[in-house]
Amino acid sequence: MGRPPDTESDLVARARGGDLGAYESLVRAHQDIAFRTACLVTGSAADAEEATQDAFMKAWRALGRFRPDAPFRPWLLTIVANEARNRRRAAGRRAGLALRAAAERPTGDPAQSPEATLLLGARRGELVEALGALDERDRTVLACRYLLELSEEETAATLGCRPGTVKSRTSRALGRLRDEVHRRDGEEVLAP
Repeated sequence: MGRPPDTESDLVARARGGDLGAYESLVRAHQDIAFRTACLVTGSAADAEEATQDAFMKAWRALGRFRPDAPFRPWLLTIVANEARNRRRAAGRRAGLALRAAAERPTGDPAQSPEATLLLGARRGELVEALGALDERDRTVLACRYLLELSEEETAATLGCRPGTVKSRTSRALGRLRDEVHRRDGEEVLAP
């Protein structure tokens, strides 16, 4: 009988003690969401890849300052988002392409008709365009909550604000997104 798999807390504790293998396991567990986060902020897959790599290196060096009782993922995503924002500011790029890529993930419903899939893709494209028209703050909170599927608490930790602030920002950003979609095509896409 093998030993049970390590929990994230176990891996963090071992990594804090210098165990590179444990840190590699943490990287593997979080690399996809870290890349998607960076992609949403930078708008460029190449910049996102570099930002993610740099963020993982910075997180490794900062593990000694990580509070062991805190959740690891929001802490890591904060570092990723900050690194990506720094890259974006330096490059002056928009996040439109990354938003399209993140929004075009499969629905998971294999029984959909080709017509329904086509319509869903067209609506998704319209929604992504409207999302791209929002300011960075609105785009970021919506991306965290709905594209990355972070909880309010994880989004708050990632953005460095309180969960109540995430809730109010999300509500206002959804309203502005609704208005933008309505302005673009004259019909409501999102339920009020």
